Amino acid sequence: MKQFLEFLPLVLFFGAYQMNGETISVGEWLYAFDGIYSATAVLMFSSVAVLFVAFVLERRLDKRLMWMTVAILVFGAATLIFRDQRFIQWKPTVFNWVLALVFLASQFVGDKNLLQRFLGQQLVLPRAVWGRLNLLYVAHFSVVGALNLFVAYRYEEAFWVSYKLYSSLGFTIALMALTVLLLFPHLKNQIPNGDTEDPMRGEL
Repeated sequence: MKQFLEFLPLVLFFGAYQMNGETISVGEWLYAFDGIYSATAVLMFSSVAVLFVAFVLERRLDKRLMWMTVAILVFGAATLIFRDQRFIQWKPTVFNWVLALVFLASQFVGDKNLLQRFLGQQLVLPRAVWGRLNLLYVAHFSVVGALNLFVAYRYEEAFWVSYKLYSSLGFTIALMALTVLLLFPHLKNQIPNGDTEDPMRGEL
């Protein structure tokens, strides 16, 4: 459910962009869709709505979703105020690169990296595995951010909008698959009743 909610703003962003030039009316109110600018406004409103729904469902504020919404609002507002689509095109890169830096910094600060702090209560893994898993996420966020800029500056705006929708789904699936492949050899060491084996056993 949460994954669906997170993708919903992107789907609405894509749908609003496809309605460029069309006009909708509600009573006497008329609105003409204005390409990337209307799509950006839809992205902003839907992101806030998703954050609110996620908060209601989970009874807590998801920090990653909150900061992503803040980034969308900041870069979206700049896009609408300055009428420059480059702001919203840069948002995914800035957000992903900041995440990459945060995950990378956690590799060297403290006893546990960021993923181990998030998932350490559910999984007991050798320290080296936590390190590789954390670096996988660093690489993921770095590549996603770089490719976003490459597509934004090398291809037409319409292609970038489509790329954002489909690449978000594709990269998420790829990251999940790589995470499972990395964890699979160690999952057999987890005991179903909630207890775990010695976390130092098998450390590389």
